[in-house]
Amino acid sequence: MTVETESSNVSDSNQEAEPAQLLDDEANKNLPVKKKTSCCTGLKAFLAALSFSYLSKTLSGTIMKSSITQIERRFGLTSSTVGFIDGSFEIGNLLVIAFVSYFGAKLHRPKVIAFGCFTMAVGSFLTAMPHFFMGYYKYETTSHSASSANLTSSINPCSLHQDVNETFLQVSRSDCEKEPTSYTWIYILLGNMLRGIGETPITPLGISYLDDFAKEENVPVYVACLHTIGMLGPMFGFLLGSLCARLYVDVGFVDLGNITITPQDSRWVGAWWLGFLIAGVTSLLAAIPFCFLPKSLKKPKEANNDQTSYGLLENIGSMGKKLTAAKPKPRKWSVILKDFYTSLKKVLSNRMYFTFMCCSLLQFNSFIGFLTYKPKYMEQQYGQSTSKSNFLIGLTSLPPVGLGIFLGGLLMKKYKMGIIGATKFAFSMSFVAYALTLLHFFVGCENHMVAGITVSYQGKPIPYHENAVFSECNSDCKCSSNVWDPVCGDNGVTYVSACLAGCTASVGQGKNTVFHNCSCIEASSSWTGNNSATLGQCPKSEDCSMKFIYYTVIQVISGFCYALGGTPAYLIMFRCVQPELKSLAVGLYTLIMRMLAGIPAPVYFGALIDKTCLKWGSTSCGHQGACRLYDSSAYRYVYLGLSAVLRGPSYLIAVLFYILTKKHFQNKDCRPIENGGREDAPMNKEDNCKIKEHLPGSSDAENESCI
Repeated sequence: MTVETESSNVSDSNQEAEPAQLLDDEANKNLPVKKKTSCCTGLKAFLAALSFSYLSKTLSGTIMKSSITQIERRFGLTSSTVGFIDGSFEIGNLLVIAFVSYFGAKLHRPKVIAFGCFTMAVGSFLTAMPHFFMGYYKYETTSHSASSANLTSSINPCSLHQDVNETFLQVSRSDCEKEPTSYTWIYILLGNMLRGIGETPITPLGISYLDDFAKEENVPVYVACLHTIGMLGPMFGFLLGSLCARLYVDVGFVDLGNITITPQDSRWVGAWWLGFLIAGVTSLLAAIPFCFLPKSLKKPKEANNDQTSYGLLENIGSMGKKLTAAKPKPRKWSVILKDFYTSLKKVLSNRMYFTFMCCSLLQFNSFIGFLTYKPKYMEQQYGQSTSKSNFLIGLTSLPPVGLGIFLGGLLMKKYKMGIIGATKFAFSMSFVAYALTLLHFFVGCENHMVAGITVSYQGKPIPYHENAVFSECNSDCKCSSNVWDPVCGDNGVTYVSACLAGCTASVGQGKNTVFHNCSCIEASSSWTGNNSATLGQCPKSEDCSMKFIYYTVIQVISGFCYALGGTPAYLIMFRCVQPELKSLAVGLYTLIMRMLAGIPAPVYFGALIDKTCLKWGSTSCGHQGACRLYDSSAYRYVYLGLSAVLRGPSYLIAVLFYILTKKHFQNKDCRPIENGGREDAPMNKEDNCKIKEHLPGSSDAENESCI
């Protein structure tokens, strides 16, 4: 008993002496000795892991964008439906973004990001799954009926349709009854939605983590680095999409020698599923580093003469809290939700933030719709293959954008832009880019010359949507008007099929088939050469190829200018709101962009593009399939016009935002934008500032006012 009493007395005396001893130790630790701290290593590790997660999320997102046309053709969908599938990513994001942004900041942020990356991987694998339980791709062609009739390679397209058409229809109906893949595209929708859920925590939690634990003047550079590395994802994604589009969808399972279509054909479907498998593996790898990162880091202190005293005061306060504060009581859900409502109200009642969000909303509607259908536009307008379109986007459009984003961050740091300067710079660059994109209207190509659809069989233009595929020259052949199996005549005109071209003989097989004695080519008023035709559409003119070069140059310059103001524009949002509301502001901003731009923009862009379709394909069941031919002129005015109409009014709102910003900040003594925090706080007395600047009990707003 005596021993126990003495030991307890000793422990009590030790506990009483412990605070003083600890404070002495802390004072010694804060002597101005230069040494590297582990927080820098932890921050660099987090930045590297976050950069790779940005790469993986943008890679998987770009794979979807580059595969839109392939999915549309494979499943026989309209542009509006495939636009809805693309928008399902935003729906998944919408379901959890607000709660992840608000509550995720209170959890272990790196582990939440790790779980998100793992969810993205599962979504990518689910998206690729339909390929493995669907049958082989059956494109519409008259050669299927030839093989089913056991005909030789020398066939008469006219007699083929007369003799075998009924048999072919019966085979198609039987295939249709056995076909279980009518709605397998729903798996793609669900996988894309799951990928959207997984991507949610990366940006708001990652950026807020950096903003909390990095030196404030370095945050713009870090954000610029993130977005620059993130731009490698789209670049690799489009290049990977280009490679996959060159491979036939069932590569390795079918004899490619029997395939009669080429990558330039509007019926071609590439190996779209391969890109999603690669994206899934990348997302899985991105999740691993976050599992080993700490919940929080020590924020580096600014170098100044009084750092020791400030650090000592900070440690005194923190030690006092550790020794005297009791365990906090768990907060009720009602209190948390009330807190959330109050914070939400504060953010939405901020006029600068609301105006900035309205401006961004119009910009994002234009940008998302434009990017979603950009590969298809290049295919239909300039006659490029899906593979080449994706390759050129990845190689020419994205590197200048990545360079622009990085230089924008460096310019902010070098010239120490305040919020007013950043606003002017960001919106000026955006407007220059907008003016350049208007030049796209003048570098468009004319329609494909397709007999009976865009021109008559005599080669003269015909009115819009006036289908006249039947003519006297093919009246002896009972051709099907639904089948799209185009042939290119020696006169430079494309015919819907060899039968509708009036061809009566053919030589060769597969892609090398050549049709002869085509009566409709002979009937052409301006043609006196051979009456032969080859498989596939006729290529665009040389003049169109030159215009495509101009289009690419405009894209490169405008993309660079727009991206140059990207980093300042992104950071403006952080400085419009109170520091403690930054995570919620970013999450709410992302939520609104997803809900009112990411989801509807691909749908209504696609619906309007569908209106310009001249020739719809048909499925084996006889239903309407994907569009095979668009009116190039109408497509150009709808696609570019809608984008310009949405983006134009945003600059009027930008002027209003600039006025509000200038009115709010011009008379205040403010810190440069990269130093963050509220810039509207009143100035405090100089003698109080030195204490408050590093005191943990003072708010960020108070600290900001001291500078």
